[in-house]
Amino acid sequence: MTDVPNEPEIRPAVAADVTAVKAVTDAAYHHYIERIGVVPKPMEADHAANVAAGRVFVTGEPVRGLVVIEAREDHLFLDSIAVHPDAHGRGVGRRLLAFVDAHARALGLSEVRLYTNAMMWENQKIYPKYGYEVLERRVDGRYDRIHYRKRLD
Repeated sequence: MTDVPNEPEIRPAVAADVTAVKAVTDAAYHHYIERIGVVPKPMEADHAANVAAGRVFVTGEPVRGLVVIEAREDHLFLDSIAVHPDAHGRGVGRRLLAFVDAHARALGLSEVRLYTNAMMWENQKIYPKYGYEVLERRVDGRYDRIHYRKRLD
């Protein structure tokens, strides 16, 4: 599902990937537990159910990155993006974000939405670089989140 030569394919996850999906998600988010004071939501996800529902796309062999997405009526919701720390700086996150945009377009959706914890300040620097704009900041129970959207051309 990628057209870049020599880059690992981005493909739908299958049941055999569930263990890797959990491992990559945990590795990507674990360091935030101390900072935000709670377990990040992606670490608590039902990975098997998300894979079975066709919401998870992975890249790498072994899996080094993934996205969890959900088509909604008027946008594609990017529920989670995770890149294993060993793969940082290799363009995995950039390729996954480009995949999300392309997937939204293929579904006829003109917008991608996501949120990030307000204490994950790295993300607040990254998402605007990829065309995301802040919609609002909202506290949902234990989570203080900044909501973003990206309008697709």
